[in-house]
Amino acid sequence: MKHTEVEVTVAIAAEHGLNAEEYGKICDVLGRTPSFTEIGIFSVMWSEHCSYKNSIAVLKTLPRDG
Repeated sequence: MKHTEVEVTVAIAAEHGLNAEEYGKICDVLGRTPSFTEIGIFSVMWSEHCSYKNSIAVLKTLPRDG
């Protein structure tokens, strides 16, 4: 079976819930166009659900009183 990598575009990133600015940031961080697998990983890690899970330790250090 031949494996063909999909060329990830802004449109494909949008299908994964990422906007053009986020796609640009990913390209900047990697120094290249992300693979299909990488765009999937970024979209999950930058989702609201997962980002809270990763930021809870930092959020716990913030003051709770106004």
